Amino acid sequence: MTYQKYVTTPLTTVVFSGVMLMMPSSGLADTPPSSSSAAITTTTPVTTDGSSTTDDTPAPADTMVVVGSRTPASPDQIPGAVWIVDREQIESRAQAGEDLKTMLGKLIPGLDFAPEGRTEYGQNLRGRSPQILIDGVSMTSSRGLSRQFDSIDPFNIERVEVLSGANSLYGGNATGGTINIVTKTPEAGGPHFETQVGATSGFDNHRDFDRRVAQSVSGGSERVRGRLSVAYEENGRFYDGDNREIFPDLAQTDLQDNRAVDVMGRVDIDLAEDQSLSLLAQHYDSGFEGDRGVRFPDIGAASLDNADISEGYHSDRDPRTRRKLYNANYHHSDLLGQDFYFQAYYREEDSTFSPFPYYVDDRTAIEFRASEQRTDLGGAKALFVAALRDDLDLTYGVDYYHERFNSDQAFFDRDTSDATGGLRLATDRTGPRYPGYSIDGLAGYAQLEWQATEHLKIQGGVRQEHADVDVDAFDNGTPGGNSGGSNSYSNTLYNLGVVQEYDSGHRFWSSYSQGFELPNVGAVYNNAQFDIGDNTVEGIQTDQVELGWGYRSRTWNSQVALYYAWSDRALENDRQLGTSIIDEKRRDYGIEAATSRFIGDHWELGGNAHLTRSEQLGDDGDWHRRDARYASLSSATAFVEWADNDRSLRLQGNHAFDLSDEASDLGESSDNEIDGFTTFDLIGRLRTDDHGTFTAGIDNLLDKRYATVWGQRAAIFYSPTYGPEELYAFQGRGRTFSLGWNMNW
Repeated sequence: MTYQKYVTTPLTTVVFSGVMLMMPSSGLADTPPSSSSAAITTTTPVTTDGSSTTDDTPAPADTMVVVGSRTPASPDQIPGAVWIVDREQIESRAQAGEDLKTMLGKLIPGLDFAPEGRTEYGQNLRGRSPQILIDGVSMTSSRGLSRQFDSIDPFNIERVEVLSGANSLYGGNATGGTINIVTKTPEAGGPHFETQVGATSGFDNHRDFDRRVAQSVSGGSERVRGRLSVAYEENGRFYDGDNREIFPDLAQTDLQDNRAVDVMGRVDIDLAEDQSLSLLAQHYDSGFEGDRGVRFPDIGAASLDNADISEGYHSDRDPRTRRKLYNANYHHSDLLGQDFYFQAYYREEDSTFSPFPYYVDDRTAIEFRASEQRTDLGGAKALFVAALRDDLDLTYGVDYYHERFNSDQAFFDRDTSDATGGLRLATDRTGPRYPGYSIDGLAGYAQLEWQATEHLKIQGGVRQEHADVDVDAFDNGTPGGNSGGSNSYSNTLYNLGVVQEYDSGHRFWSSYSQGFELPNVGAVYNNAQFDIGDNTVEGIQTDQVELGWGYRSRTWNSQVALYYAWSDRALENDRQLGTSIIDEKRRDYGIEAATSRFIGDHWELGGNAHLTRSEQLGDDGDWHRRDARYASLSSATAFVEWADNDRSLRLQGNHAFDLSDEASDLGESSDNEIDGFTTFDLIGRLRTDDHGTFTAGIDNLLDKRYATVWGQRAAIFYSPTYGPEELYAFQGRGRTFSLGWNMNW
């Protein structure tokens, strides 16, 4: 069977110059635009071959994904909502000035809009945390830092595959779904070069200027092929819709005055007709390199009021993310009569946070501290696919990983920080932040797929996960400290799904699946005064049921999914008494949908929506809206695009709905609200035969001033305990203009 390229429901796209050159000059026909204008994708593909058919003719598909089964499969065969963002759309969005988490938040139904800083904290998928992978290697660890998207430059991405909803296909932390980032592969022949340059500015100040440059070379024989790339990005300062410089994000750090370098090399080898090997190495470094920071003029009086942004900032420890990734994949298509896949990987991660002002000495003084956290993670995965019958396949395998974590924090000299208003931060001493620990995890799984009829597939499986935790001795503020200890936990997870396809292009599915949240070992045992061995951590399980429908023809492309997810327990920690599993019933339910409609030869209309509600069971026995610090906002987008073979212009609107909670009914002191917002983007592209592709974009077209969702949450988290609200209400960036050029030669 052959499959045709997926295209979906993106948002707006491009151009603030040369608009008249991009408008149609001929009549409209009955076929969709060429694939060069295609942006994104639902699990229901749209053909782009330009042939004339009726609206009811189903379109073929050729995209294969691994996110839903760990082996290549058609998304139509997966009983779940699969979304694909292709290379064209990633390139277009990146050249228009958007980072990875921002573009995905606008393109993937169910994924929250991005926080717009370094962190993706609170950027949930269906109201819960997503698991983020690069080529099947999890960027998530037990001490989650919400920086998984700060791992790769978009220049090195071929596509992004998303499976919405709780699952355990790749292990823990996929309670909201799985996002798999697939890297670019080498090309034979050559050498082939790819060059990309771009710039973004809001023209508010000479510091308001971002620049990007990337280069790759690829080539080799049909048997051995390689690709080497370097991507560099340098950001300036950001300004809001009122042309005011945006305060740095003191809590989770941001990307102002940030420099990022991504170096990646890959070699693909065909060892034999039925065997292949792929080797990948990556070094990623993204960190603050500026001299502007927050000045606290009243810090000597132990006050954080009246803060402003000033030059002259210097700290011995600045926000930074460093990652190294090594990944090897081996495939044998006929080992013992079975399909065999083996993966071995190793990842190093070093994450540093911004200096943060803490009140000390009964709030009579302020001390700055900055933490640094290090994770080493290595593992291996082995998987077999056996054809038991023509209509029955068994997938089974084993996963193993070893994780090592340690951390510290720098305490900065108070006299120096007081004298400079916090602009000069010199390390006085370092001390522990969280206990160090190691985890050894082992999982076995099996999955059956039965092709019951030509159009009906049933699949189900089980995964058993076991982890041994070993915690180092640590200082807990008591004489002698805590001697550490060992314990273990296990989770057994099930899934069952049914998918029915019709010749008319319709597709229905229903499923039940389970995922689990990796226990945050460092936070659970931080400052613990109890025996580690007698207080076991546990992966908190999430159950989900889902019902979905998809439809594609040569002019329509739609997908809708209803979901209901719930969990019954949470891990509670008391510094003296120990850890315990408590009843905490949570549920998230909603609908995610995307649709696009081709009109004639050049026009496309569409959008996506995610309407969701998060609730928690209170002590009164009633369900209440969950704390706004954690709950997801509903959102919607809409776009209109004109395109031909060489030019495209897309306008998109993005709306986040207001959110209010009932936290006072759940034990908090008061209720909270998050204000929604609406922004518009414009992206245009011009493709030439000899001079590459030019991209122009305007982000936040109407120059809307708004506080990001994370900024509003941070204000609830930290204010007034750690200062006034304006210190933490991180603002969205105002209108920016971007120009980009890329060329394959």
